[in-house]
This record gives sequence, C-alpha cells and structure tokens, in this order.
Amino acid sequence: MRSLFSSSPYPITALSRLVRSHRRFCSSPTPRLSNPMAIPPKSAAAAVIPTEERLATRFWIKFRRESMLSLYSPFALCLASGSLKIDTFRHYIAQDVHFLKAFARAYELAEDCADDDDAKLAISELRKGVLEELKMHNSFVQEWGSDCVKESPVNSATLKYTEFLLATASGKVEGLKAPGTLFTPFEKTKIAAYTLGAMTPCMRLYAFLGKEFQALLESNKHDHPYKKWIENYSSESFQASALQTEDLLDKLSVPLTGEELNIIEKLYHQAMKLEIEFFYSQPLTQPTIAPLTKEHAPEQERLMIFSDFDLTCTVVDSSAILAEIAIVTAPKSDQNQPAGQIVRMSSAELRNTWGQLSTQYTEEYEQCIESILPSEIVEFNYETLHKALEQLSDFEKRANSRVIESGVLKGLNLEDIKRAGERLILQDGCISFFKKITQNKRLNADINVLSYCWCGDLIRAAFSSGGLDAQNIRANEFSFEESVSTGEIVWFVQSPIDKVQAFNDILQDRSNGRKNLSVYIGDSVGDLLCLVKADIGIVVGSSSSLRRVGSQYGVSFVPLFPGLVQKQKEFAEGRSPCIWEGESGILYTASSWDEIHAFILGL
Repeated sequence: MRSLFSSSPYPITALSRLVRSHRRFCSSPTPRLSNPMAIPPKSAAAAVIPTEERLATRFWIKFRRESMLSLYSPFALCLASGSLKIDTFRHYIAQDVHFLKAFARAYELAEDCADDDDAKLAISELRKGVLEELKMHNSFVQEWGSDCVKESPVNSATLKYTEFLLATASGKVEGLKAPGTLFTPFEKTKIAAYTLGAMTPCMRLYAFLGKEFQALLESNKHDHPYKKWIENYSSESFQASALQTEDLLDKLSVPLTGEELNIIEKLYHQAMKLEIEFFYSQPLTQPTIAPLTKEHAPEQERLMIFSDFDLTCTVVDSSAILAEIAIVTAPKSDQNQPAGQIVRMSSAELRNTWGQLSTQYTEEYEQCIESILPSEIVEFNYETLHKALEQLSDFEKRANSRVIESGVLKGLNLEDIKRAGERLILQDGCISFFKKITQNKRLNADINVLSYCWCGDLIRAAFSSGGLDAQNIRANEFSFEESVSTGEIVWFVQSPIDKVQAFNDILQDRSNGRKNLSVYIGDSVGDLLCLVKADIGIVVGSSSSLRRVGSQYGVSFVPLFPGLVQKQKEFAEGRSPCIWEGESGILYTASSWDEIHAFILGL
C-alpha cells in the first residue's frame, strides 16, 4: 500500500499535490477499504479509463446515468418482470416501428455519404439488421390479429427522436453547410460520422437492456410473455451489430478534429436523452415500484434519505486527508515553534506516529471482525447482529482514544481543513442526487449524513463546494481555539451503535405523526445496523468485511435492479402487499450513485 504521506513537506505544495492526487480517482471505481484509517491503494489510479480508449466506449461510460435512467424506467422494469400490460407493449411496438423505419432511412443516408467501400458495406449490413427487427415487430402484430401500428399515431417522444435522427443524417448539424451544398467527399463523410454518432447509443442501449433482461429469465420456465423480445436483443447477432456500429463510428471519426468530435459527443448525448424520453413516454396503467418517488405520497409520508460520507460519498477516506493536512503543515524537526501556539510534533514524527496508528488499527480491526463472526451462518436477527457489533463499537472507541492521546490532530488550522474539503473529490452523481432532492420541495424529503468523520467542517465544506447546503450532518467535531485544533474531538458518532442510535433519533424527531419511508446508503460494517434497520438499505462499493459480517449473520445482498424486477413481479401478482419494510435482512447493492438516482428519483 502506498502512503499519502509521501507529499512534499512544504504546506502549499503538498496540499495542492494532495488534491491533484485525489483527482486521479474521480473517474475510477472507489477504492474500498476495510477500515477508516487505512490509506487508498496505489492500484486505484490504474483503474482510470485510458485516454486512448475507443470513442464509443468513452461516450457510453460518460453517459452512464442516461443508461441507468432507461434501465430503471417503469416501462423497462415492468417488461423485465413480465408484468407489463399487453396494451402498453402493443403501443411500444407501434412506436418502435415508426422509429425503426427512420433508423433504416438514416442508415441509407449515411451509406450515401460514406466514401469508403468497406464503410458502405458495413452500413448496408447494419441497415439489413434493422429490417430484420421490423420483421420481428411485424410478427408480434400478426400474433395479435390487429395492426397496432396503424391504430397508434406517432407520439411526441418518438417524433422528436425520428426528426432528430433524420435531420442529422441529412446534414442538418450545427457547423455544417446546408444540405445540397456539400462538395467534397470528406465533408460528406463527416455527415456519415455524425449520423453514426446519433445511432450508436440506441444500438448499445438495446444491447445492454437485452443482456440485463436476459440474465433474469428463468431458464426452466417459458412463460415470460416478452421472452422473444428479450432473446432478440440479447442475441449474439444483435450484440455483434451494436459492436459493429461502434467500430464504424470509431473508424469514421479518425480524421475528425477535436471540435468535430465534440459535435459527435453532443449528438450521442442527445440521442441518449431522447431514448430516455421514449421509454418514459410509454403509457403505463399499472403501479410500479420505481422510481421510488413515483408512488410516494408526500402529504402522507416523509421520505428520509440517510447516507454515510467516507467512501460512500467520497473517493478517499477523510481520516487520511486530515492526517495528511497535519503532516504537511507541521513544522520540520529543526524549526522553532512560535511561543504561545499549540506545540506540535514535527512532520517526521507525525508521519511515523500516524503510520503506527494505521498499522495497529488495520491489524486489530481484522482481529475484531474475526472475533465477532459466528462459526456458521445464522438466520438473520437484528438483535443478534446488534449485540455482535457492540464489540466492534468498543474497538472503534479504543482506536479513537489512541488517536487523541497521540496528539496527531493538534494544531490543524480550520481554513486548511475547509480548503481540503472544498477540493475533496466526491463520487460521480452524489451531489446531483442530493441537490435534486433538496430542490424539489414537493417531495417532503430529508437528507441526513451520518459519519464517523472526525471533523464535520470537512463534510460541510465538501458539500458546500458542490452548491449543496447540507445542514443535517451528524458527525464528530474538532475542538478549536482561535481556529486551531486542540487535538481533542467532540464525539457524536464513532461506532455502529452510535450510528443506528442517531438514525433512530432522527426518525423519531421527524415523525410528527406521519409515516417515514427510510432509505440508508452506506458502504461498510459501520453502516450495517442502519442498512438493515432502514426500509431500504443500499450498499455501494465492495467492502469485503461488510459482506462477510452481513452474510454470516443471515443478511442477503441482492443487486438492485434484479431485486426490483422480482419485487415488481411479486407486486403485480399481489404477493407483496407491503413493498418496503425494515429489518427484512435484505440489502440492495448498487454500482454507482447514478443507479441510486435512477431508482429513487427517475427523471
């Protein structure tokens, strides 16, 4: 493991370098640590997507939120569960036929613009694939015995997408000459590239949805009403067509300038947004469990969102940042400290002391986890789990006492802490999720952050820099004398027991005779009691200790989308009268805040 302590001993340079080093993690999966005092591994930086990555792949990853919104749309959820009403599916097929006809025409126009024989052939093959899709849709119509295409006029969402697509394929793109005035093969080739930029996301999205839905089909059952549709989009031939479209986009984009590539990115993004609108425009006559706020009745219940901070909202742990600030702002061994100020250890002494504390914590944490694990998996029982985690709570308090006694947190300046918080890299989508909730007053929703963080000012600065006024923060607080830390901490939340007590207290305070629908988002063993206590517990990241402890105590970890599909199916069949309830022993795992956003808020 690489220590963050390798920064320059000069405060300004070191703090700047610390911030820059954190930015390396912003596009990568969060480095998950088994304890809050550990240092992020060097390997995390290697997870950043290389700049030479293919164009289509970069765009797909960049616009992950849009793909999640489509996946979690009420239409997609009902289709995947098999509970989608047939009238809704018929309407969708009718709209998709209108769309596919425009898709085939766009390929035809792109083929005319391509100046390379191989590209022309590839586009021609892709167009044939669209015609095969239309044949499948026609087979649905024949089964129903009525022409739903003629019976369903084009809706506004379908029209917006088809007009956008055909306009792009006709050269009506900002920055291009008017159609009919293009006089060089290269200028025509640009139109082919732009057209592929507007079509590729649709192909990749359907390939993605097909695979996601296909993974949920029960192989021993053949009663899924939309199995034929799912098998088509999850088939090897369709997956190959999606990949071929992306390959062609990459090839056509090679000679383009940076400005022209930016145009393709905008077209790609616009297509993704229009695809979302297309899915959300399908008329559903049935209740759905997602987005969560769709069936939420704000006049009857309050939506209570709880979240951990370190490694749930952040990319690195705050304790490492606070230790780094202490080290890089500490005096050198040969420096005289001004009289009247809090006496501090030298930077070398701090680095050594912090290293010892971290090592001791890591070793004893693992020992503590091992000691609370039952020899065999037990049936889930909240009280049993609570009792086991009381031992971990005692351990956390002893470790925190060692930190205070060591004096490593003495002499930190409040302004340095705030600056570090303002530059702290948060997980993609975290701030936008919180902001959308706080900005929608009609939701009757609360956001509460419960954190082991030693300094609540760091959290407040981090959220404030993102334009979020997060007032409901329950964390620990540094003790200051004239904006300089004394080394003491006012403890509010330093253990799993403290967290769940704060969780219960907040719910009690906010009840006011109304029902609370609680959601807790966390990543570690310290969050486990809150996660299982909440009506909906969502785990982000991949903490091995959380899964080990949870699993041994009978907690089930279910990927979020498959879990919702199963719940939607049970709900439609009347087998789940109470959709969400705490202490069920079931937690849902999410890969990103985009997924959480799509589930809870939708559009």
